[in-house]
Amino acid sequence: MTMPERRTRALRPSRRFDLRSTAMFFGLLAAALVIGGLAVRALAGVVERRPVWAVVLLCLGLAVAVARGRRRRRLSAAGVARQAGRAFARGTSTALDALDAPAPPPVSAPPVIPAQAGPVDEVTSPLPVAQGIDHEALTPDEFEAATAELCARDGCTEVQVVGGAGDLGADVTALTPDGRRLVVQCKRYGEDNKVGSQDLQRFGGTCFTVHEADLAVVVTTGEFTVPALEYAEQCGIVCVDGDGLLAWSQGRAEAPWAAVREETA
Repeated sequence: MTMPERRTRALRPSRRFDLRSTAMFFGLLAAALVIGGLAVRALAGVVERRPVWAVVLLCLGLAVAVARGRRRRRLSAAGVARQAGRAFARGTSTALDALDAPAPPPVSAPPVIPAQAGPVDEVTSPLPVAQGIDHEALTPDEFEAATAELCARDGCTEVQVVGGAGDLGADVTALTPDGRRLVVQCKRYGEDNKVGSQDLQRFGGTCFTVHEADLAVVVTTGEFTVPALEYAEQCGIVCVDGDGLLAWSQGRAEAPWAAVREETA
C-alpha cells in the first residue's frame, strides 16, 4: 500500500533583526503619538472655547462619509443618459399636447351702451351773479370779474378787468353796444357800509379826464349816501346799488348804459 506524499511548505527565510529599522519605527511611533496628543489637546481647547467649531467639524465628517457612500451608489453614465432621454421625451409629448389643445373662446367685452344725449342748456351766461346769489359772498376780485361778465353778456365788447393797485378808480373797461367807452368802478360793501360822496369824488376826478370815459358807472353791493347820489347826478355818473345790481343780473332791469341812452335821446 502506497502512502501519498505530504507536501511540505517551503520555509521562508527568517528575517534578520535590524536594530536601526526598529529604532526608527519606535521613533516615528512616538512622534506620531506626541503629535496626535497635541492635536487632541488643541482640538479640546477649541471645542471648549468655541463649540461651534466642533459642530462644523462633525458636519464636515458626516458630509465626507455621505459623499463616499453616494459615490459607491452613483449611477453609470449610460443610466443617466437613459433617464435624461426619457425626461426629454415626456417634455416633448406634453408640449405637443398643449399645442394640439383647442384654444379657449375669446371673452367678449360687454356692449358699450351709448349715453343718451340730455337736453341742451340754453343758458348763455354761467355767472354766479346772473343766478341771483348773494353778491357780498364774492371776493373783490370775483365781484369785478362777475361785473365784467355781465357787461359782456349784455353786448359789450373789449371788456377788460383793470382793477388793482394804481387803477385810479377804474375796475372794468369796455365798449357798449353803441360804441361808447364804459368805465366801471366796483364797490363790494356790506349793509352797514355805504358808498359816500368822497368815493364818488375820487372816481369822478379820474373817470372822464384820465380814463376818457363816455359813460361812468359805480356798482356796489350796498347803498349810496344821499350826498353821493347828488354828486353823481351833477357829474353824470350812473349809480347801481345792491337792489339794482340784483335786478340787472337777473334780467329784470336793463343795463346801466341803456337807461342813460334813453334819457339822453
